[in-house]
Amino acid sequence: MAKVETLDDARVSFNTPGRNPAFFFPQTAPKGLRMASRATAAAANRLGWATFHPAAGPMFLDHSRLLLAHALPILLAQLSSMGMMVIDTALLGHHGTDDLAAVAVGGGIYISVVFALVGVLQAVAPTVAHLHGAGRDNEIAAALQQACWLALLLAIPGVLVLFHPDPLLALSRIDPAVEAKARAYLALLALGMPAILLYRTFHAFCNALGQPRPLLLISLGSTLLHGVVASLLVTGAWGGEALGVIGCGLSNVVVSFFSLFCAAAYLRIGKPLQRYRPFAGWRLPQRSALARLLRLGLPMGFSHFVEISSFTLMALFVAQLGATVVAGHRIVANLAAICYMLPLALGIATLAQVGQAAGARHWERAGKSIGAAMLLAAGLSTLLGSVVWLLAMPLAAAWTDDPAVQAVALGLLGYVAFYQIFDAVQTVAAHALRGYRITLAPMFVHVACFWGVGLFGGWWLAFHSPQAMGVSGFWLASVISLVLASILLGALLWRAMQAIRE
Repeated sequence: MAKVETLDDARVSFNTPGRNPAFFFPQTAPKGLRMASRATAAAANRLGWATFHPAAGPMFLDHSRLLLAHALPILLAQLSSMGMMVIDTALLGHHGTDDLAAVAVGGGIYISVVFALVGVLQAVAPTVAHLHGAGRDNEIAAALQQACWLALLLAIPGVLVLFHPDPLLALSRIDPAVEAKARAYLALLALGMPAILLYRTFHAFCNALGQPRPLLLISLGSTLLHGVVASLLVTGAWGGEALGVIGCGLSNVVVSFFSLFCAAAYLRIGKPLQRYRPFAGWRLPQRSALARLLRLGLPMGFSHFVEISSFTLMALFVAQLGATVVAGHRIVANLAAICYMLPLALGIATLAQVGQAAGARHWERAGKSIGAAMLLAAGLSTLLGSVVWLLAMPLAAAWTDDPAVQAVALGLLGYVAFYQIFDAVQTVAAHALRGYRITLAPMFVHVACFWGVGLFGGWWLAFHSPQAMGVSGFWLASVISLVLASILLGALLWRAMQAIRE
């Protein structure tokens, strides 16, 4: 098979009547998952994305390989970044309960703030992808420079929120000792806010150009560095006082600037990026350029905030159900977050390919990228859901030895297994729309589904329905919200593609 270097090399027909893509979905999957897979395949056929002649199979594999080659380093980088949270939990779990609780509270606030701001900065990805696809590489440096200015501007409210988290901390009753440590932890993380936002700008820039490998290397190096520095500071092995949660905060600041230094070095000396001359002719902030980025990025940032905050607020609501339920819920939530890394990586790769194709006005190629991404997401997520379903008991046992907590987790893992395919479809659809620079309508879908159906509906099912479901009500509402989001975003994407064709 000839080596595929560019998207133009992939010639796959998704509109030829032929074999139904349901053959990708394993027959060993639970019945509910197989039914969801067939429904997605049927929808893909109706949309004209998924059917192809068997003879086109090798070409489909070539086209899919481009997506996977981009998505795999992203997936590994994201899992590596999650390793930093695992390190914090492991170290503080042996240091003290108050410190562990402080990093849980502070970490939840920090992630909500950072991902909302990072979502705005994601505007650089479709912007750069369109410029690259249109052959306007000489304008890419200016776009990156304006995005860096935007990152510095966004760091101001981010720092203020972390230094003054009173409104967020007031959402839940927290032990005074834990709150004091959480405040100190957030104040340290505020020092690294400019660095982390600048680095995430570089992250989106590399993804837009199909260059994820440096991100993987930097992520692995950052996690390793954090493991060493945090271990020394938290335990006192550095020769001084054991700093606990303060040590984790200091380590995070060090890692933020380390990541930024590596990004700047790669921009300067990395051969794949040298032709864009990112530091040449540095421009001051330009109101029109910043306004364009904000128009594109603010809806994306709010969508990120809605997704993150829906899980954060769910945890606050679940807290009133008791420690055992909270522990079981946290196990399942952590596993769900790990599972989400797969569709997210595919979504980021799809955004880059669709953005580049749209910039080149190559609408057919954009549609083929979406078709391949949808099939990959549906197939891989079905496989992942099957694994979660089949390994539910070992997974629960791996997280805790408490039989009561295991029972709670086992009662919730079925929801996670079932919604994988819908989560994958809505994630890829949302990122494909961003590749077309459509961000406002998906934001409204996310608000209605994740806050309206998922969070409010979960609260009603958990506490106020005729037969209160407890924590299961939140997870059932999450499934319904993801099913609805996949339908609405899929329909929105189909309408966008139809409008472009016409």
